[in-house]
Amino acid sequence: MPEQPEAILIRGGTVVDGSGADRFRADVRLADGLIQEVAPDLPSRPGERVVEATGCFVTPGFIEGHTHFDGAMWWAPQLDPLPGYGVTTTVMGNCGFSLAPVSDDAKARAEVVKIFSFFEDIPEPPFFDELPWDWNRWSEYRSSVERNCEVSANYASFAGHIAIRLAVMGMEAWDRSATPSEVDEMAALLEDALQAGALGLSTNLFDHDGDNRAVPSLQADDAEFSALIAVLARHEGTTLQVIVDLFRSMSCTESLERLARLVGDQPVRVQYGGIPTLEFQKEMGLQTPMVALHEQLKSDGRDFWTAFAHVPPTVNIGVQQSLIFAQSNEYVWHEVQLAETNEQKVALLRDSDWRARARHSWDHEAFDFSSFPPGKAEQLLLSNSENDQGPVGITLGDHAAKLGVHCSDALADWFLDNGLESTVNLPPFGKDEEMVCQLIRDPHSLGNVSDAGAHGQMLCGAGENMLLFTKFVREKAWITVEEAVHVQTGKIAGHFSLGDRGLIAPGKRADVTVWHLDEVETRPMKKAYDVPDGQGGHTWRWTRDPAPVRLTLTNGVPTFEDGKSTGARPGEMLRPTAD
Repeated sequence: MPEQPEAILIRGGTVVDGSGADRFRADVRLADGLIQEVAPDLPSRPGERVVEATGCFVTPGFIEGHTHFDGAMWWAPQLDPLPGYGVTTTVMGNCGFSLAPVSDDAKARAEVVKIFSFFEDIPEPPFFDELPWDWNRWSEYRSSVERNCEVSANYASFAGHIAIRLAVMGMEAWDRSATPSEVDEMAALLEDALQAGALGLSTNLFDHDGDNRAVPSLQADDAEFSALIAVLARHEGTTLQVIVDLFRSMSCTESLERLARLVGDQPVRVQYGGIPTLEFQKEMGLQTPMVALHEQLKSDGRDFWTAFAHVPPTVNIGVQQSLIFAQSNEYVWHEVQLAETNEQKVALLRDSDWRARARHSWDHEAFDFSSFPPGKAEQLLLSNSENDQGPVGITLGDHAAKLGVHCSDALADWFLDNGLESTVNLPPFGKDEEMVCQLIRDPHSLGNVSDAGAHGQMLCGAGENMLLFTKFVREKAWITVEEAVHVQTGKIAGHFSLGDRGLIAPGKRADVTVWHLDEVETRPMKKAYDVPDGQGGHTWRWTRDPAPVRLTLTNGVPTFEDGKSTGARPGEMLRPTAD
């Protein structure tokens, strides 16, 4: 049975209510899963637990605005490390990737997993082993999740355009436009999802797979998009989320202009990712036109929101699970990723012909902004050895120079010597932090985009929300606590029409976190061996120790307290609502 909410009085804290308004001193009373009272000096009641919050902030539970826990929630329902970072809600089904709807055709169903697994760097086996797959339509998926999956945080999800295309067109979704009858079927599947409470439709006008194929949603013509947008227009509070190309074909402005034209004056909110915030994107000339288009859309009264991340990508790459090689146009090294067995990977890394192709690709094919061209590869850090053979803690450039070999050969030898579970750290891309601060304050932006739940052997997006308090508030004073709270609570809840939460106010859901500014940190990444590998064992992912917050309450139930997760799983599947 789900845990029952407690009657709690949070006493003596400083409330930052999530609206962006100034902080104020107040007690907060919770009962029946709701915030009952917010006022100074509330008397305690019989049977009510009192939580002392003197010196602490009392805020809404934090919302992760862009995650990929769609699979992991089934085999890791604690959503570690989110409770220790005050998170009470996650948004899934992003980037066109969702696990519903699905076709009865086994090959098309498997393709949904393969696409999701490749682009989000999540092992395939647990998708097939841990999920019941007792659904076709999104409404059936929702019922299955609510019936079978209890998690520590609330969750809401988009219906993915890629999944919808595969459900209707099968494998031909990769290759062609849809027929009018197929478009009608897609519209019916989206209608089913929105009626069942999906946040909207997510789509993808950017990604290419490991064979450099454009994802199925890039095959959608204007007629298909127009039909799906018309369905969204009938459902108030839903969103069209789209990922646009910010560095491959650099078609971001064209894609955004296309969507603006297709939406027209229909009441559809569009969230796009987004205004570039990395220095290399700014230097490539992408930022200025996207900012101009964003401002024009706002000036025209259009309901278009840019998503953004406040953290630069700092990732680890290896030869077991990583999107980085393919996304860097380094497809020769990506061949090692695609090799199905460790024996095949070792054979490639040792093969002289492969090594010659890899050196050429490294020097001449990899994108200039990536971490592989000459002058940049030398900065890669040999960081995590599986067998401690080493060396570690030095750059690939220094290691290659010591050996007197090309960086590609030095990296191949390092993996062979240290084990195929070893990883190399990419230096973080430079971040335009002035632009990040502007976007935090922009009324049409969606922040706290982390990709948490994805890329488990590359990064740990979960917990990066604390940087808004540590770096942006405490260390640099770039923004206020009120702004840092608003951008990951009330603002996100309002964007997704989650009207019953995101604020500390009577009648709102009791998603609350209590924390002390001097105690929280974004803890270093560490390995957790808890991802099922499909062979009876487990592989690893990156996680973090708790921040820690003092208390996290989801629907009035403590999920983190006394420095550790409680094990409670009170999360509910949310739907857009005006209340």
